[in-house]
Amino acid sequence: MNESKLLNMLGMGWLDPAYIAIFFFLLFVVLLVLQIIQMSKYNKLKEAYDLFMEGNEGKSLEDQFGRLFTDIRELKSSSWKARRDIDSLLSNIESCYQKMGLVKYDAFHEMGGRLSFALCMLDKNDNGYLVNSVHSNNGCYTYTKEIVEGQCAIDLGNEEKEALSQAISLSNEKNHQNMVIREASKRVVKAGKENA
Repeated sequence: MNESKLLNMLGMGWLDPAYIAIFFFLLFVVLLVLQIIQMSKYNKLKEAYDLFMEGNEGKSLEDQFGRLFTDIRELKSSSWKARRDIDSLLSNIESCYQKMGLVKYDAFHEMGGRLSFALCMLDKNDNGYLVNSVHSNNGCYTYTKEIVEGQCAIDLGNEEKEALSQAISLSNEKNHQNMVIREASKRVVKAGKENA
């Protein structure tokens, strides 16, 4: 067997040069595979870049980014305006009549139809009025009663109590709707602060 003078000088005279050749061959194969993987990734990245830059020069790309930032600012501004509008509408709704109870009945059991009615209209705080229209063969009589916080200072008839109860029972449903709207408004504010 021929001994390598270089390996003897390095103190590795015992090592067969074939092992070194095999090691470098395997290293070459591993590096070749890594190079192919890198080229594949580079080509995919280049394709994405070419698609992104297609038909654009650097200056027009800057203009596009500028327009996008302007659009984002405008969207934020309109989002804040929408939030203020929603809050304004919610505060206005509180004083509007938004709950209603209606009971139709036959007051004197003589006309064959339910032409009499009790109508209750309430705002968010259960303030409003109750109208009772009583129809008979002799005519029609209408009475109004004030409702304050869901109560009436004057005694109510059965139909009037039922109309008032219907209107007040809508309170829970309306409160739920208002809560959903307010929560959505809060989320808009939170998202606006996070994006600012």
